[in-house]
Amino acid sequence: MHFYNTVLELIDLRSFSNLWFWIALAVVWSSTSHWVLGVPYDMVLRARRSGGQAMTDLEVLTRINADRLLYIARTSGLWLLGFLFFLLTALVVLGFYYHVEFAQAVFLLAMPLSLVGVLSIATARRIENGEGTGEALERRLHRHRLITQLIGMVAIFVTALWGMYQNIALSLLGH
Repeated sequence: MHFYNTVLELIDLRSFSNLWFWIALAVVWSSTSHWVLGVPYDMVLRARRSGGQAMTDLEVLTRINADRLLYIARTSGLWLLGFLFFLLTALVVLGFYYHVEFAQAVFLLAMPLSLVGVLSIATARRIENGEGTGEALERRLHRHRLITQLIGMVAIFVTALWGMYQNIALSLLGH
């Protein structure tokens, strides 16, 4: 019986009291702010410092990723948007109406990431429309990263507040 209790504690679906959720939250936002439109941010910094081949590599990789993102948005964007709204609505209903903590946690991850997705499509369009080379590209990718980090900070703050509230409320109820 002790083994099963240990396993159940390890994969506990009470997300806000689980260390794995907070590690996943940190990894998700760290990765999201490092990979700007699929381009590692250190590549942007190297292109800014070195220029030349590093800048050419940055421009090519960014163009490839922006074109890929825009192709997906143009061919199946409405279907993906409909599915995203369905998923987010289901998570809101399960999480906040039926009080399923796991759904709350997934919603608090997915909602801000969907905002980053919209930001990525807007950035890809601007790159396609003329900000895809040189300093303009560097500025656009830097601005995208800053906005992504701002969304991430707000998301982590809101998630931490909600998680603390949930943990306090459940401890007061004796669960």
